[in-house]
Amino acid sequence: MEDKRFALLIDADNISAKYISSILDEMTKHGITTYRRIYGDWTSTQSTKWKAELLENSLIPIQQFSNTVGKNATDSALIIDAMDILYTNNIDGFCIVSSDGDFTRLASRLRESGMMVIGMGEKKTPRSFMTACTKFTNLENLIDQDEEEEESQEIVSYSLSKEKQVINKSIIEKTIVGIITENQNKDKTTGIGEIGSRLVNKYPDFDVRNYGYSLLSKFLEEGLQFNLQKSNRTITVQLKDPGKSTEELVKYIIQLVISAGEHGIGINELSNLTHKKYSDFNIKDLGYSQFSKFAQSIDGIEVYEDASKRKRARQFK
Repeated sequence: MEDKRFALLIDADNISAKYISSILDEMTKHGITTYRRIYGDWTSTQSTKWKAELLENSLIPIQQFSNTVGKNATDSALIIDAMDILYTNNIDGFCIVSSDGDFTRLASRLRESGMMVIGMGEKKTPRSFMTACTKFTNLENLIDQDEEEEESQEIVSYSLSKEKQVINKSIIEKTIVGIITENQNKDKTTGIGEIGSRLVNKYPDFDVRNYGYSLLSKFLEEGLQFNLQKSNRTITVQLKDPGKSTEELVKYIIQLVISAGEHGIGINELSNLTHKKYSDFNIKDLGYSQFSKFAQSIDGIEVYEDASKRKRARQFK
């Protein structure tokens, strides 16, 4: 099967030159870039760093003077070129690199014409542009990944953060459960590739790196509900038996309590750590109204009040 051909269009006014190597590397996963155009005012000192990258990366600079203060003339030039390229009928998709929400309608229009639209931008990119793309990649995830690993771990949140623009992890997990259940009802197995594709189709900005994982398989392995079966090069995903899921949860809580030492760990902290690892965990599903009562029910754990009348959990011998 031939590689798909893409037009790479970069908004130099909104994207730093430091990302160029990562952008080109990422595009090799999708196909070949037959068009490489970058738009900006090349008479401006702000474009200095980009100029050094043009020849080295075979980028064609498109000059667009800023005729009006406060207006981004680059937007219009990029949009016009995109439509011209579309009507050549010799590409399979576009990659629009910008953190500007003004390209939302362009992305939608290209998709309406059957094009695959890959968006790339920084975390500040408006969600409207992210979801208009077939797939959206956060540029910060592509560079210095080792340095950002600690920060990425903190991105796992329980709500859609306006700053990070990250989909709630529990929503992702519920979607995966739905995919597996749907296939089970049809007597079909669920491959990890199908899960990845369907997640991106539903959430174009979905990227496991946003949650601190390098692979989708790692993301699923740490989920409370999923069991991965590996056979040769094929990985299928199944739902865990509820009893086994609870057993795994209890073992994790016991491990946290033992690691905390003689004085144990605060109930609130224990609850927060448990929910962070298992975002789909709901204490009411186990028949308890409070986390402290559930912790007290676990063999080997004692819940007590410290001098400040705060509940803590410690190992009971």
